[in-house]
Amino acid sequence: MPAIWGAAIGGATSIIGGIFGSSEAASQNAQAKKNYKEQKKVAEQQARITNKYQKEAFEAEKKDYFAARQFQYDSAVRQWQYDTTIQDFRYLQDTKNYNSSVKNYAQQITFNSVAAQLAYESQQESFNELLASQAFEGQEELVNSLVNQGRVALGQAGNSRTKAIQATLAEQGRNAAIMTASIISGAKEFERGLREVTLQRYASDMQAAANLMIRPERLPDIPVPQMGPERTFVAPAEVLPAAVPTPIYQSTVMPLISGITSAAQGFASIPKEYW
Repeated sequence: MPAIWGAAIGGATSIIGGIFGSSEAASQNAQAKKNYKEQKKVAEQQARITNKYQKEAFEAEKKDYFAARQFQYDSAVRQWQYDTTIQDFRYLQDTKNYNSSVKNYAQQITFNSVAAQLAYESQQESFNELLASQAFEGQEELVNSLVNQGRVALGQAGNSRTKAIQATLAEQGRNAAIMTASIISGAKEFERGLREVTLQRYASDMQAAANLMIRPERLPDIPVPQMGPERTFVAPAEVLPAAVPTPIYQSTVMPLISGITSAAQGFASIPKEYW
């Protein structure tokens, strides 16, 4: 009889243990399922946050790029306008300076021509004065010679008169030679003066030409800035939620089966005579 009670108590204990085991397994399975859902929720939330950030960062990068691109283009256009204005201004100034130098050149050439003409006339006047002076002196010498010859002819006779006339003629010849030499010397001086005037005018004309500026030429137009090709943007890939391992559920039936099996084995060990 005690064996039956022991077996009965053992069997009941096994069954109760199986029930508790099954309940514990069910509780653990429920907690594992809850943890799984929470982990999936966190992974999905993290993926949404990451995708939102990447999208906003991508849009901000594009906005900054196009703003910087437009700014660089506008700056290049302003620089081009400034450089073009400076180039036109310099060309205008160079043209004004060139025109002024041309005017100065023409005035200098005119001045040189007038100065040379005055110098020519001065040389000619000096030579003319020499000729006039020599002509006057020649006439005076001729008159004096004729007077002296007349005096000799009246006051002397024979060989003495002849000698006196010859001396007078010799003196007249010497005077004529002196006058001729003076005129020749004056002519050479006149020619030398004309050459010096010509050389001075030539040197002044060359200096005026050296001071003449080179005609300015307009530089080629500065190339107009061009907007470069746009950058190719690739949108970031969508981030998927991180993988969450599927929970391993414990069996809720096996503890019951195990308890029932243990109870059945306990009852089966009772001798037949106690039944």
